[in-house]
Formats: sequence, C-alpha cells, structure tokens
Amino acid sequence: MKTKNAVSALSALAQESRLDIFRLLVRKGEAGMAAGELAGQFSMPAPTMSFHLKELSNAGLIASRREGRSIIYAANYGQMQELLGFLMENCCADNGGKCE
Repeated sequence: MKTKNAVSALSALAQESRLDIFRLLVRKGEAGMAAGELAGQFSMPAPTMSFHLKELSNAGLIASRREGRSIIYAANYGQMQELLGFLMENCCADNGGKCE
C-alpha cells in the first residue's frame, strides 16, 4: 500500500461516526447492510449517512453493490488487510524483529 492510500484510509477512519460505521460493516461480513438500515442503526439522517459512506468508499474501505432498489455496503477486507499490513510492515525492525 502506498503512503497516500494509507493516509486516505486513516483520515476516513479518524472520525467517530465513520469509524463506528466501518466497525459495524466489518462485523456484518460480506452480507453488509443497506444504506437505509445503516442510517436507522445510527439514528442518522440519510444525507449524513450518505456523506460518511462516500468518504469510506473513496478511501477504499467499503464497497457497494445494488440489490433491487437498495445499495448494500460491505467492508473491503482486502483494503483493510493492506492497511494493517502497511502499519505493521516494519514492526520491531529496530529490535531485531522481536515484537512482544
């Protein structure tokens, strides 16, 4: 992962509502949730939820798909793993590679 992409992902998660939304979508797995369900879950107006989903989507952290009249959002586990790998790639390098 490039530093620019990591900064984008971390910036998207650096807002409490977006972090909560992302964590819920991670728990829901590949089934994901419809935008309306997410808005209801967080008692958030649809335009506000849409804004947060757009930010997470632009950062590559979530993906969407259409099912009938609904748009379903789910965590992008590949991007999440890349971000975690980026954060851990030099773990304990200065300690001879021995992390506790």
